[in-house]
Amino acid sequence: MRSPAKPPAFTAAIIAGGRASRFGGTDKSSLLVSGTRIIERQLAALSPIAKEILIVSHDAARYAGLGIPVIHDVVEGAGPIGGIYTALVSARQPWVLALGCDMPFVSTPLFEALAAAIGDDVDAVVPRSPRGREPLCAIYARRAAPTFKRRLDEGARQLGDLIEELRVREISADALAALDDDGRLFENINTPHDYARAREVKQKR
Repeated sequence: MRSPAKPPAFTAAIIAGGRASRFGGTDKSSLLVSGTRIIERQLAALSPIAKEILIVSHDAARYAGLGIPVIHDVVEGAGPIGGIYTALVSARQPWVLALGCDMPFVSTPLFEALAAAIGDDVDAVVPRSPRGREPLCAIYARRAAPTFKRRLDEGARQLGDLIEELRVREISADALAALDDDGRLFENINTPHDYARAREVKQKR
């Protein structure tokens, strides 16, 4: 039996440029969940499969101890669209997995499932959770950078609207259900209440 083909190489970019206004400006990537900082949990999940890992942030000093390149936003204050655009124009690989810095429960199997769906016929691979598309845990083709740049020039800030212009391969919630036995795979931390819930998770996650 032939071994399955390896998915295309990709760069992982942790998008950490937000101001966390609903969390009082706190560095959400450094919050502890089960005794480990969120960003360290993400790096542990990404390291086995990502060819390259970057952090997109306006504060390089905050991540100096991680040994990961920190890329300053190309367009200041442009939100997730700006962060992903920065990753697309900075990455050395043809595909970029963009990951919000406030998602503590993402996993290597999830990233493997997304990477396996990469193809020349699409510009993005976007998972869907029960709450909808998850564009800040998705893979984008570097060739999509001009679309991001045009939308930035137009003043767009809604990532969901931009995605409508791309050729998207969506991974359904049903297809990912086996990787999400407790329904927390795409949970993110926007508020102190969210953080309180995340801290209730047992050490196994």
